[in-house]
Amino acid sequence: QGLEDTSIKYYVPINEVYDAIRIAHSNIGHRGIKYTLKEIKKKCANVTEKQVKLFISECNECKIKRAKPKNSSKLVVRPIISNDFNSRGQVDLIDMQSSPDGKFKFILNYQDHFTKFCILRPLKSKTAADVPYNLLDIFTTFRAPAILQADNGGELVDTR
Repeated sequence: QGLEDTSIKYYVPINEVYDAIRIAHSNIGHRGIKYTLKEIKKKCANVTEKQVKLFISECNECKIKRAKPKNSSKLVVRPIISNDFNSRGQVDLIDMQSSPDGKFKFILNYQDHFTKFCILRPLKSKTAADVPYNLLDIFTTFRAPAILQADNGGELVDTR
């Protein structure tokens, strides 16, 4: 006798199915199709697996959960620490070709990592001649940094 599920189950009107699934899905903590279906089947007789799958495929909280990498808790991000002015410098090129200022189509942005002090220089091109010339001008004024970093990849390499 105790093996049968004798609890009362309801037939949910079609216009209330969404809310019934949403409540069941939230109650079990967005754990997925199997658990949501199991939870909703406790009280509702006419909600299908297809309806639950459709609901979960559009659930924003579940979309965010799926987008996170599984090992994100193991990922340790260590900030780059600078202890003094000019210990580390960052150089970037800003592409202004869509709205040039006369002959100048690029901006060289040099930033000291410790103080966040920025120096901007206009560039006519991003060739291996223009960039070092302008960096040399900055370095003769403020001294070259111990570490110079750039995230431009091959952009700052001479391709002659």
